[in-house]
Amino acid sequence: MLIRPITTEDEYRAVELLQREIWGSEEIEIIPHDLMMTVHKNGGVMLGAFDPQTEGEPMVGFVFGFIGMQPDGKIKYCSHIAGVTAQYRDRNVGYMLKLAQRDFVMTRGFDLITWTFDPLESRNARFNFHKLGVTCNSYFRNLYGEMRDQLNAGLPSDRFQVDWLIRSDRVENALANRNKDITILDMIVINPAQSEGLLKPCDHPLPAVGEKFLIQIPDNFQHIKAADRGLALEWRMHTRSLFEEAFNKGYTATDLVIDGGRSFYLLEAGSVPVTDR
Repeated sequence: MLIRPITTEDEYRAVELLQREIWGSEEIEIIPHDLMMTVHKNGGVMLGAFDPQTEGEPMVGFVFGFIGMQPDGKIKYCSHIAGVTAQYRDRNVGYMLKLAQRDFVMTRGFDLITWTFDPLESRNARFNFHKLGVTCNSYFRNLYGEMRDQLNAGLPSDRFQVDWLIRSDRVENALANRNKDITILDMIVINPAQSEGLLKPCDHPLPAVGEKFLIQIPDNFQHIKAADRGLALEWRMHTRSLFEEAFNKGYTATDLVIDGGRSFYLLEAGSVPVTDR
């Protein structure tokens, strides 16, 4: 797979097509090529993944971001959107795009990349937390309002904003695959789900716990949304209250644990040491 900057008008327009294909986005939701081009030419990151083994070397994924600012005025990189076509998933293309984005940002002297994603998407959470080494203590309710693409329509667009401290030991360990898988044995799960058909969350308050505990999320939120939109909304509202309370009490989400086919966020008390290099 070839990862490189997007350079031509045709390639920018190909990213418009990929947005339609990957997310089923309506025309009004598409980031237009001229905006992406302007951002890219003024310090943004616009990388494409190309398959050199296929005739025409098609673009099969991309990542797009720009320079942003933290509330305290510190400069960061904001990774706005990244995606890979269905036929190239599970082939490490997304991982290669994020590594290339990290390299691009590091060469420009930045330490932090942030982005948002749906906290109930277990697959994305595992990738972000366990494979890349992000952390999160920021939850935004209905961040984008009503979304019209096929993957997100019909539910509040709640999002995690994750922090990727790209020069930290934590991230270096994740990228070197030095993070150990943990089991939920002897750990507190504050919302163990019922195992009757589709998982239904039990409504338990956040207990007074020690330094670590787990919050369960659906294993396949897209399946729940397709089968029972009401249940999907229950999951959204249930986990919203848990994450907001946990973050308000000073906990940080540090991993997505897979155990017995079930998905759990690991939350740890206080600030998580990252040790910048």
